[in-house]
Order: sequence, then structure tokens, then C-alpha cells
Amino acid sequence: MTVDRLSHLYYEQGQSPWLDNLKRSYLTDGTLRDLVHHGIRGLTSNPTIFQKAIQGSSDYDDQFRALVRDGGEIIGQYWAMVLADINGALDEFAELYHGSYGGDGFVSVEVDPGLAHDGPGTEAAARALHQEVARPNLMVKIPGTAAGLPAIRQMIAEGRNINVTLIFSLDRYQQVMDAYIDGLEQYAGTVDADLARVASVASFFISRVDSEVDARLDAIGTPEALELKGKAAIAQAKLAYQAFRRTFSGPRWEALAADGAVVQRPLWASTSTKNPAYPDTLYVDQLIGPDTVNTLPDATIEAFADHGTAARTIDTDVAGAETTWRRLGEVGVDMDDVAEKLERDGVASFQKSFDDLLAALATKAEQLRG
Repeated sequence: MTVDRLSHLYYEQGQSPWLDNLKRSYLTDGTLRDLVHHGIRGLTSNPTIFQKAIQGSSDYDDQFRALVRDGGEIIGQYWAMVLADINGALDEFAELYHGSYGGDGFVSVEVDPGLAHDGPGTEAAARALHQEVARPNLMVKIPGTAAGLPAIRQMIAEGRNINVTLIFSLDRYQQVMDAYIDGLEQYAGTVDADLARVASVASFFISRVDSEVDARLDAIGTPEALELKGKAAIAQAKLAYQAFRRTFSGPRWEALAADGAVVQRPLWASTSTKNPAYPDTLYVDQLIGPDTVNTLPDATIEAFADHGTAARTIDTDVAGAETTWRRLGEVGVDMDDVAEKLERDGVASFQKSFDDLLAALATKAEQLRG
């Protein structure tokens, strides 16, 4: 692997590349340690990643057999396997976390996706995960649904690290940033508050936006519409970055920063290129800038390390992004509707992965007991 490009993302451009994957073999064969050595600075996981990892290999069989022998419910056995991986990853990133003074080295695990529209349930689940794992470089992922916003605010108010996931719209992104700042202000008023140790990222999904918008542009079919294909996601991300810069500036933010608070970094998620007609590093090359994270699947890491371009791009041609955004509306693409559909689809996809894996584990447990 050519390492310079990944390292340059951070050391020259201020962007942290994280790995969007986790499986048991990465811990046992040294793959994760090697990736950290080559410039990966954090890790994200989700129910789909764990479904592929657990169902796609025999790496978990010994642990699962032992869990079945010990009894208990399938859901508890699922979390035992997941948290074994999470704790292993936390170990691998611990040195980076401490060496960066809590700036990177985070590992994210998601609450039960079935709680996406259950605010109190999400809050309780996030708190329980933080308390059970009890590691300073853990981030718990909470979906950025309307119901999730109060839970996000409360977790930050308790001084807990949160990765807000499944963000698809500029309006929701603003609400997420506001929830973070509200939570920090509440936390700052508590005894022994240490704002510097609270970290958060806001995961803005990228390639799924282009996939949905491109399909709508194809359906519209006019030359003006077709010219906009492949432009919506990057334009939205550039506008999101402008909102980030505005939000984390000015007197209100500066008062928190003076007490040690750090910004909630925008995290670009879903950055593999779904359309083979687009460059395989499109959603890395075009989204580089300071105080950001890009979480990359394995193939995208390899592609960027081989032929990506590590140059600041996230705040170039903002006027062009604004024009693209306006033209999308003019040709008939309702971006609010796009965001609502993608949020529904994203929650449903993670829920299906979660449910399918539990069903497969239940079947396997019956076979082992039989």
C-alpha cells in the first residue's frame, strides 16, 4: 500500500481517514494494526458491517458455541460478539487516541437500529453502551432522525462521545450541530465538566444521495437535468461544510471553545462510488478539508492510496455548489423528499441487516443445541 496519500490527508490537509469496516479477522491477523500504521485514524461500524462479518466467516463460531452453551437470549449473544470486536478495535486505536490527546482513535458502534424513531429508547441504549464498554475512545452511533435529536443532546450533556449517523439533509445537519452545542452548554454547567474530552462527529452520507438524485434526473430526462448527474452529493457536502464553519464560529461557540470544547467534525460517510462511470476516488478527492473525517471502505482506501489526490477541495467553488443546488430544484428534484426517502431507506436497511443476523444466529443456535 502506498501510504503517503492517506498520511497526507491528515498531516497536510487536516482530514482524518477512518476505516468503515470491522471483522474479527482484522484483529487476529494484524490487518487493523497495519491500517493504523498506514494512516487510518479511526473506525466506524454498523449493523450491516457486523452482519457480513459474522455470517460471512467462521471466525465467530468458537465464541458463539460458547455463548450458546452458557444460555441466554440471541440478542445478548449478538452484543457479546459485537462488543468483543469493538473492544479489540479500541485496543488497537488506544495509542493513537492518547497520542492525539483525544483528537482521533475513535471506534463507533451503533445502537439497535430498531430504536431510530424511539428517542427515550435510543438515549437509554446509548448510555448503556457507554457504561458497559467504559472506554474513552468509544463513540456510540445515534441515527440523526428527528426522534434522535433529544438523545444526542442529552448524551453530549452527560459528556459522552456520539457519532450522529444517517444525515441526508442540510436542515437536519443544522439541527444536529445545534443539538451538540446545546448539549455542551448543558454539560458545561455540571460539576467537574471537562469539555475537552467530549468528541462528536456528524455523519453526512454522500454516495447514496447521488444514487437517488441521479435516478430522478434520469426520469426527468431533459438535457438540463442530465447535466446535473453526479453533482448533487458533492454540492450538498460543500454547502454542509459552509454551515459547519458558520456554526462553529462567533461568540456562542467561542465561549465554549475557551473552556476547551472541540468542534463536532463533519464525517463523510458512504464514500464508495456506486456508479462505475464515476471515478473510484470521487467522494474522497472532492471532500478534503480541515476538521473533517472521511470514513472509507477497504476498496476505497486502496484506491485512494494508489491514485487519489490529497488536496484541499471541500471549500473550493462554493458558488458552483450553490448553483448546482439551485438548479436541482429548478429541474424538478425535491431534495427534501430525497433526504426523507434516504433516511427511511437507511434505517430500514440497517434494521433488516440486524433482524436477518439475529434470525440466522437463532437458527444456528438451534442446530448447535440439537
